[in-house]
Parts: sequence; structure tokens; C-alpha cells
Amino acid sequence: MEIKASAVRIEPWSEDDFDLLRAANAPELMEHLGGPETEEQLVKRHARYVELSFDRTGRGRMYRIVLEETGESVGSVGFWERTWQGEEVYETGWGVLLGFQGRGIATSGTRAVVEAARAEHKHRYLHAFPPPDNGPSNAVCRKVGFELLGECDFEYPPGHVAVSNDWRLDLWGTPPAG
Repeated sequence: MEIKASAVRIEPWSEDDFDLLRAANAPELMEHLGGPETEEQLVKRHARYVELSFDRTGRGRMYRIVLEETGESVGSVGFWERTWQGEEVYETGWGVLLGFQGRGIATSGTRAVVEAARAEHKHRYLHAFPPPDNGPSNAVCRKVGFELLGECDFEYPPGHVAVSNDWRLDLWGTPPAG
């Protein structure tokens, strides 16, 4: 069976995207992130996403992933600053709604966000921290051209430390083939 990658675009996260965030709060989608969030936590996250989406200082950006063919919003992807092992870097993360997984949407969205982070010309490295048992997210990292540095203890959500894979992409290096 052949599965073709869906054509997607990324658009800045907006006030209108709260329902997408709520749909992405399903237990199956949040199992690797500490479980579903409360309504109050979702409201705070949405406000952070909106603020980050319109940032022009290079702190990062959040986007919704949109199917080119239908214009339907099917996930989110973004990058943001963090201090990692004493160095200022970008971190990235993504999520795709259940009915749209397995089509290359996360990979395509992440490739687009790599280019957005690269265009900031601010930090050399972009990291992703999926748990070792999250096969699909680790596959996205591999396909996009991240290098696996190894396992690490990673705190997310705040107060919850778990083992994650530390994937790194050099934004100043040669762009990966895609």
C-alpha cells in the first residue's frame, strides 16, 4: 500500500485556532506529553502560541498545519528558544490530529518550520526531544535530517522529567534534502 505525503503549508497561529488546540488535547495525542491538559492550561497555552506567532525578535513561532487541497487545519508545529546544556538553542515540536496521521503531514510541517527557524539567523541548533518509544516522532526527526545525539532526561511538562531522545539539526549547515 502506497501512502503519499500530503501537501501542506504552515500559517501563523491565531486567536481563531483554539478549537484546533482543543482537538489536539485528546488522550491519544497527549500520551507522550504528560496527558491531556485542563481547560485553564489550554487557554494559557493558546495565549502563548498567539503571542509567539507574532513575535519578531526571533524567540520563535507557532503555526497551524494546513492541508493545501482543502484548507483544513490538521495540526500544529513550531519552534521556540530554550537553554539546553548551557547553550541558547531552538526547540521544535509538532502534533497532527488522529485522523490525519501517517500521511507525512508532520514531516512536511516540520521541514517548513526548519526553514522558518533557519531564516531567523539567530541560533545554530534546533533540537527535538521525543520519547524513545514515540516511533512516529523519532521518524520525523530522522526524515527531516536531525542527528540523534542520544538519550537525555528532559522536563516536560514542568515538573515531569522523563527520558527523551535528543535530536539536533544544524541550522547553519547545508539544508537537508527534502
